[in-house]
Order: sequence, then structure tokens, then C-alpha cells
Amino acid sequence: MSAETRITELRTEGEAAVAAAQNTAALEEVRVQFLGRRAELPNLLRGVAELPPERRGAVGKAANEARRALEALIEARAGQLAISERNARLEQDRVDITLPADPLPAAGRLHLITQTRREIEDVFIGLGFNVAEGPEVETVHYNFDALNHDPLHPARAWTDTFYLTPDVLLRTHTSPMQIRAMERQPPPLYIIVPGRVYRRDSDVTHTPQFHQIEGLAVDEGITLADLKGTLLAFARAIFGSEREVRLRPHFFPFTEPSVEVDVSCFNCSGGLTASAERCGICKGTGWLEILGSGMVDPNVLLQVAGGGYDPEVVQGFAFGMGIERIAMLKHGVSDLRLFYDNDLRFLEQFP
Repeated sequence: MSAETRITELRTEGEAAVAAAQNTAALEEVRVQFLGRRAELPNLLRGVAELPPERRGAVGKAANEARRALEALIEARAGQLAISERNARLEQDRVDITLPADPLPAAGRLHLITQTRREIEDVFIGLGFNVAEGPEVETVHYNFDALNHDPLHPARAWTDTFYLTPDVLLRTHTSPMQIRAMERQPPPLYIIVPGRVYRRDSDVTHTPQFHQIEGLAVDEGITLADLKGTLLAFARAIFGSEREVRLRPHFFPFTEPSVEVDVSCFNCSGGLTASAERCGICKGTGWLEILGSGMVDPNVLLQVAGGGYDPEVVQGFAFGMGIERIAMLKHGVSDLRLFYDNDLRFLEQFP
């Protein structure tokens, strides 16, 4: 049998074997059988040099054509088998997404700051207040000027406040909504303003961004007694029905008179715990500072006097509290930064 005839037979056998291969493993065996180092076709190709010169061209050409044809057939068949095998795996591995997970995923929960914010909002809504929100990027006018801040007040310093331009800043409190709300609505006005605020502070009790709730009530006949009664109702709703509040004189630019508000400690009695030890939460004083407040300064009301806020006719009170501060006191959290570390070991303690 001539070499050319044998090459033709090998090509025909190889084509049939490739077509018959039903998986990639079988196809690989065909590749080794017909194109491997010890296969007959490559050996015929390597032996061309030993043939008489007049036969080398014809035999070499036939062997190369057969080799290339088989390589092309094997590659094409490999692609077909890869697709069919992948489809078979996908069919076998199909997941029924209608089945419940096993194990069931843990239920999500609100972050403790969000829980506390909503709890505070619910208390004041129950007292007749509405919830208002304002922009976090504010003007100097609404953040400082309209709220009776002295031009040399330390909070205006670039070292204390995040300025975007000399006249635009990230609000340092939610108090600008006092003016914005009074500009939009004549009295009576009862609102709370929750939201994020920004200051250049960072330590165990301060973060550059935190959450605050501002409260404002303006009506005829409002007195400091109304403020105290409102905050007493708030303190008892948040910290327990046995709580008391006390007011201490203080200074805020936008209230006059101004008072700091303390709530009686819920961890002790008179500064001593049940084991007669000095209370570590209130440091033995029996009181916990929770917020600042006071009667709205007449100069603030004069900013919107044309809208019915004549200080000779209406009065008001305002208060502001940090949501993180309330959460820390209520739940005994010692480091404000824990709220922002996203450590599930901490967050999962507050379902």
C-alpha cells in the first residue's frame, strides 16, 4: 500500500472517530490516536525525508492536508461538545429559586441610630409636632446670621465648620430650619427637624458627621413651663416613666433665656447604684445631660416678623439634641464611633 493511500485511510478513519466522539474525554483520545507523537500520521510525515525525491512532495502534501483537516475537525467538535456538556451541567445544577433558603437568612434590622431617631420622632408626633427636613448644604445666612450668631462666634471659624465657599457650608445643626419653616408658615408652628449635621470634631464622643433633632414651637402664650413639660414627657417616653428633668441656665445665641436639660439617671438613685457604688454613667451626680434648649430669642423671630412672627404677639421655645447622645445614654454605649464601625457584633445587640 502506498503512503498516499494510507494517509487517505487515516484521514477517513480520523474523521469518523471525531464524529463518533460523544464527550471531550473521548475526543482527546481521538486526538492522541491520530495526531499524538506516536500516532501513524505524524510518523508518516516525519518519514517523508526518507522517501525518494520524486515522491516527497506528494506524500508531504497529503500528510499535511490530512493533519490540518483532522486538527480543524477536532477543534470544531471540541467547541460543540463543550457547549453541550455545559448545558447538561446547567440543567443538572438548576436551582429552584422558589424554594426557601437553607438555612434561612437572618432577618435585617434597622441601625440603632435609625431606631432611636424614629422612636424620638414618634414621641414628638404624639405631642402634636410635625416632622420637617431641610438641606444639609446651607448658607451662612440660615446657619448663623438669621439665628442671632455673633459675627465672631467660634462656630463660624473655618477650623470648626466645613465651608464649601465663604457663604456656603455643611450645616452645623438642624436649626436653620427654624427660619425656613417660619418663612413658609405663619404661627402656630410645632415642628421637629431630624437630620445629619457636620462639625470638625472626632473623638469618643464626637464624629465629623452626626445626627441631630431640632424642635421648635411658636404660638401665643408659650412659656418656659411649656418647654419643661414637653421635655419631661419626652424623657419619660424614652428613658422610663420615673424620670424627672431639671433645667440649668446656659447660653445659646438663638434662645433667651437658654437652659441645659438633664434627666434623672436611670442607672442609680441619687448617684449610687443598687450595690451602693458610685454610678459610672452619671458619675455620681444623679443627672444626665441630654440636650440644650430655651425660649426663642426675639431677634430670631424678627427675622420673619413679616410672616406673623411678631415677638410682641407670639413666643416660642426651641431645643436640640444629638440622636447618638440619646442612643448612647439609653443603651450604655461608651464610644460614639461604634455606631459607624459596622461591626455586626455590636449592631446585632439591638434587634
